Amino acid sequence: MTNLPTRIKRLAGDAGFDLCGIAPVLDFGELHVFPAWIAKGMHGEMKYMEARDDAGELKRATLGRVAPWARSVIVCAINYNTAHPYSTQVQLGDSARGWISRYAWSADYHDAFLRRLKQVEDDLRRLTEANGNSVQLRSYVDTGPLIERVYAKYAGIGWVGKNTCIINQKLGSWLFLGVILTSVQLTDDDGTADQPAPDRCGTCTRCIAACPTQAIVAPGELDARLCISYLTIEKHGEVPAEMRPGIGRHVFGCDICQDVCPWNRKAPVTSAVEFAPRDRLVSPALDWLAEMQPEEFRKVFHGSPVRRAKLSGLRRNAVIAMGNSGDKKFLPTLKKLSEDSDSVVAEHARWAVERLRQRHQPAARIQPETLKPSKEL
Repeated sequence: MTNLPTRIKRLAGDAGFDLCGIAPVLDFGELHVFPAWIAKGMHGEMKYMEARDDAGELKRATLGRVAPWARSVIVCAINYNTAHPYSTQVQLGDSARGWISRYAWSADYHDAFLRRLKQVEDDLRRLTEANGNSVQLRSYVDTGPLIERVYAKYAGIGWVGKNTCIINQKLGSWLFLGVILTSVQLTDDDGTADQPAPDRCGTCTRCIAACPTQAIVAPGELDARLCISYLTIEKHGEVPAEMRPGIGRHVFGCDICQDVCPWNRKAPVTSAVEFAPRDRLVSPALDWLAEMQPEEFRKVFHGSPVRRAKLSGLRRNAVIAMGNSGDKKFLPTLKKLSEDSDSVVAEHARWAVERLRQRHQPAARIQPETLKPSKEL
């Protein structure tokens, strides 16, 4: 339909989206990487990523298997950056405070984003039906059987950085993504689709070098099992002991690979009021989180992405952060928590106590005889 892509982008802007692009439904090369990634087990315990169709094929590997009617993917993005300091700055400050990922400071973005997508979807349906055409549409925010960042790349939203995030040259990588699948073959007026944004990471490897747990195992390849976001959100039960020190004072998610990205140095602040942060969630007190009770958890994190970690996971993460803080004032609280009714919290609290004790253990005095030169020299 003549000018329809342009009108769709205008509708997306009216709905509050910062970016909108259109990608064709094709067998992109990046999609072939996904089955191998799953086969390596790099998705960890995120079993939903293993979803398969009746033929046993991974749904996320080929959109045509689950939505054979789809001809185009409309990709929308919203900037969620705020004027607050980055985690790499805060972590150098008050050792009594932890870090919640920037995207989780406000209400759950899924609801606000999907509401905007539905507005665009409804407007698009009216446009097509007014021209006597029928259309099939379906909107997703993180829940669809597709890899959003691949379609975001081919919709011109940005390139896929070495940290696997979509990076836009003007807005950086603080972007929420959502998609609308449509049965309409959408092209620009000259018959071409939006062009992929050129990769502008160049030789920069700051995100790879900055990751405390070395989760970016190769440019563009993330081992979720090593990622702080995975460990603090998706990983249930005990966190492997060898991974705990690298978590630092993160209690929900991690922003480090984005904090150090040069393209985020001048990232603008969001204009979406829904993403204004709740002040208590910016660098929250660790002891407050570690001792939080169910009723307060429900009240503080009502409608928040943090609920995904559940109270047990959040408290577990807080005691790990307390152990990594180096702050011995936490010892009384951790000793009490080492007897907590939640066995996972108790085990991690015992680990944290030992970690703090070792850190503050006086260095062994060197006996005079040990200073004698060796006879072997």
